[in-house]
Amino acid sequence: MTDKETIKKRAFYTQKIRDFFNAQNFTEVETPIMVTIPGMEPHLTPFETQFTDQTKLYLNHSPELQMKKLLAQGFGNIFNITKVFRNGEIGGNTHNPEFTMIEWYRENANYQNIMEDCEKLISSLAPEITYQGNKIDLKSPWPRKSVQELFKEYCQIDLTSEDPFKNHDTSGCHTWDDKFFKVFLNEIEPHLGKNKPLIVYDYPSSQAALAKKSTKNPFFAERFELYIAGIELANAFSELTDAQEQRDRLKQEQQERKELKKTVFPIDEEFLHSLESIQFPCAGIALGLDRLLMLLMDKKSINEVLLFPLWQQLQLSHKE
Repeated sequence: MTDKETIKKRAFYTQKIRDFFNAQNFTEVETPIMVTIPGMEPHLTPFETQFTDQTKLYLNHSPELQMKKLLAQGFGNIFNITKVFRNGEIGGNTHNPEFTMIEWYRENANYQNIMEDCEKLISSLAPEITYQGNKIDLKSPWPRKSVQELFKEYCQIDLTSEDPFKNHDTSGCHTWDDKFFKVFLNEIEPHLGKNKPLIVYDYPSSQAALAKKSTKNPFFAERFELYIAGIELANAFSELTDAQEQRDRLKQEQQERKELKKTVFPIDEEFLHSLESIQFPCAGIALGLDRLLMLLMDKKSINEVLLFPLWQQLQLSHKE
């Protein structure tokens, strides 16, 4: 069981996060936990349940689609602190199938504005931390490096070349993105954010998801991730608002799910219709609260900042 002091600190930090957004006139919103159409990400598996009329419902693995619908309705800058669910994500120090996400969106903004939000939010919680014996300065400004820069620095790889991964171990990989992730996770990620948070930006457009492509080089997308102590904390976009391009991407994700023998979900037509109503640039981010608290409180695992983590419940049920 997580100790009382940790839970009190969790409540303290969560309130400070709310205060941060309230001070900037964000509106806090609550989105549904159960949805009829989950996100389409090929490698995510939602929890499934049955409604009384045999309609399937799913535990949401992100409030992103619902929050963009609210943006389209004119809600302005919004944030959400919510439970999300991902089936099969258990084990290691940074995963639990049920976890808490902070998600926020800004009107008339791009991913650089969200980078600034991250710096201000996290440095307001603590100017520095010591995590597992390593001192990390959280004060802004934070360094920013493009994905292309990191691949050149650590792997001597130019991602735009014809066969960028030919001199690296990509065994078991079938696609360009599979090779990218294997090299990134093994050779780059462990080095990131060791003494200072690092913003890693401009991921390949093949991994754009709901991000718009870069206006400087369409090979890349306006997407960034935040790393502290080698741990990925957040994923952010300049939001794609072109409904037709988004439809094409969702169809591609449907095909990828089919090839992976995963359930293929219908496209959320209400979401695509809402994109047509967004006539302004906007940007958003999803940040893992449990991972952030784990770092702030110098805990080795997110299980140490959760009440009743699933692994603990499973252990108890197996003893009975």
